[in-house]
Amino acid sequence: MRRRTAGPANPGRGPATVAVFGTSRLEAFSDGVMAVIITITALSLKAPDGSSFSALGHRLPALLVYILSFAFVGIYWNNHHHLLRAAGHISAGVMWANLHLLFWLSLIPVVTEWVGNDYRSAWPAATFGIVAFGSGVAYSLLVATIVRADGNGSPVATAIGSDGKGSISLAMYGAAIGLAFVSPWIAYALYAGVSILWFIPDRRLARSVATMGTSPPPGGVPEEE
Repeated sequence: MRRRTAGPANPGRGPATVAVFGTSRLEAFSDGVMAVIITITALSLKAPDGSSFSALGHRLPALLVYILSFAFVGIYWNNHHHLLRAAGHISAGVMWANLHLLFWLSLIPVVTEWVGNDYRSAWPAATFGIVAFGSGVAYSLLVATIVRADGNGSPVATAIGSDGKGSISLAMYGAAIGLAFVSPWIAYALYAGVSILWFIPDRRLARSVATMGTSPPPGGVPEEE
């Protein structure tokens, strides 16, 4: 999306043209990537070898890991959606930070299949945590980059604040990586705990936009609660 804004005019040439890009294209691209990630993760599931309940039980660990991964990506999609709706400008730094986040999320299908096949082993459980930790750091960098582009008084900066919830999540992921070598089940419990922590959508961004009464960003109108 481009729009013309008046700027310092050159004599005899009219107003300068400044390219301003909204968030809609970046949001659509990211939505597509996350949808593909979920699809690839689902394709790693295998049907039970037989028609009995015990056959289903053999596939149950892989199914539970898939549910965890599905919730993981879904939570990022939800918060990423609200984040971009509250953002006002998409700079080159924001685009690279967004790609950095998508890179980490794209590893989810790989670690999901690995954990599903070897859920009793420490390294698959720890690697899931490394990917989760990397995704959390990448999301924090994306938020910081948007704040840098929009300013400290922007809706994103006002809503996120010190982001204690994000810091707690990163600490839990970091602890899970180490504890996976004590017991993978402890790591899985911590991963599930973070998902529960974020299961209720974070409304800080939409609330901040509504409170500040800012005009809708180029990407669209912020959603109401």
